[in-house]
Amino acid sequence: MYKTRSRYILSAGICLLAISCSVPKIAELTDNKSVPATYSSDNNSAGDITSMSAIRWRNFFTDTNLVKLIDTALKNNQELNITLQEIEIAGNEILARKGEILPNVGLQAGAGFEKVGRYTSQGAGDASTDIKPGKKVPDVLPDYMIGLYAHWEADIWKKLRNAKKAAVTRYLSTVEGKNFVLTSLIGEIANTYYELLALDNQLDIVRQNIELQKNVLEIVKVQKEAMRATELAVQKFQAEVLGSQSLEYDIIQKIKETENTINLLLGRYPQEIPRDKSNFLALVPQAVQSGIPSQLLANRPDVRQAELELAAAKLDVQVAHAAFYPSLGISASLGLQAFNPSYLVKLPESMLYSLAGDLAAPLINRSAIKAEFNSANARQLQALYNYQRTVLNAYLEVANQLSKINNLDSSYALKSQQVDALTRSIDISNDLFKSAHADYLEVLMTQRDALEARLDLIDTKKDQLNAVINIYRELGGGWQ
Repeated sequence: MYKTRSRYILSAGICLLAISCSVPKIAELTDNKSVPATYSSDNNSAGDITSMSAIRWRNFFTDTNLVKLIDTALKNNQELNITLQEIEIAGNEILARKGEILPNVGLQAGAGFEKVGRYTSQGAGDASTDIKPGKKVPDVLPDYMIGLYAHWEADIWKKLRNAKKAAVTRYLSTVEGKNFVLTSLIGEIANTYYELLALDNQLDIVRQNIELQKNVLEIVKVQKEAMRATELAVQKFQAEVLGSQSLEYDIIQKIKETENTINLLLGRYPQEIPRDKSNFLALVPQAVQSGIPSQLLANRPDVRQAELELAAAKLDVQVAHAAFYPSLGISASLGLQAFNPSYLVKLPESMLYSLAGDLAAPLINRSAIKAEFNSANARQLQALYNYQRTVLNAYLEVANQLSKINNLDSSYALKSQQVDALTRSIDISNDLFKSAHADYLEVLMTQRDALEARLDLIDTKKDQLNAVINIYRELGGGWQ
């Protein structure tokens, strides 16, 4: 009989393995991690592999007011705090997957009673059995039990271990996601801060221009009384003053909105942003060191996050693939059971124990398993395409910023010369107008051109500073 049972068990195992052999294969993906050797607009020497992304943000930003703002944001920013909770969730997922690998052990205790019918097989057997005095089973049978139970799935196909590895990989991915939020947050605060400084300086220039226009307006009024100018000239200069005053309030509103943008990033209600408004045009952007493109794969948090998501997706495919194979479960129990509480301590009569193993595999309806496997494959392809897109986007962002920095340097130099020329032309046009060698339209156009050029110069300086901040962020700096 033992040999017959062994043959049955062996035959069943062979059948299960044969069924499991007809499973789909896992598609092999080729990850192309290569990037161009240099940036298309990179002016660095071919042998320079130094990247400014290695600089810590506290050393990169030298403005103490800006550093304090960033410190406040790192404590209070809601988006960053939300990301930190995602890391906590991912860490708990690791514990859950780890628990599935270990045996499930529990303590069980219970009490109950049972009354069977006399004219049943069990009841008739109890009535007809010759039972010794004092050992008769009660008609209403109580049942008391206390014991341990355990169940364990043998991870023969690494399904549970791969699921745990996937959870660990996703945890690391959320850490990189936090780093990406961190570097984006620091870059956004710095960009908005310099935008605020630019608006402050533009407001000063507009107010200086208003005073200049008012002085010229008074001169035109005097000339009109002396019959050297007309009412048209007076109205033209008056309209120019009113236009500049309107522009002043537009800039004041932009300053208020920009301050509140920073306050939002800092997670606080509106308040004034401390800053040094002087010498904005004297600020010198930090020298750019871009390194080589292959460093983006290690430095950029979003690239590393996409790579980890791809690795987790590959593990998910292996987990889904293992569902086609038989699973081996082992169950065991050990405890005490009796119909009288006083009998529980009588050993070994009250002892119960069991040990069983089961081998199970999907046989006929495997559509749900196939669907999950196909979905895992599709998610793997999505992760691959997302990784490739992230790497390409990182390269193009750096290349664009390097080109922008070079062009802004040339543009700023030319605009500085333009502002100097127009500033000198204001005095010249005013002198010519006083001596009747130039009409009021020339004076108006000269003042307007000078104002626009000075405002544009400040915008260009802001763009220069922002471009260096952006290249620092896009090279992968700011999260250290």
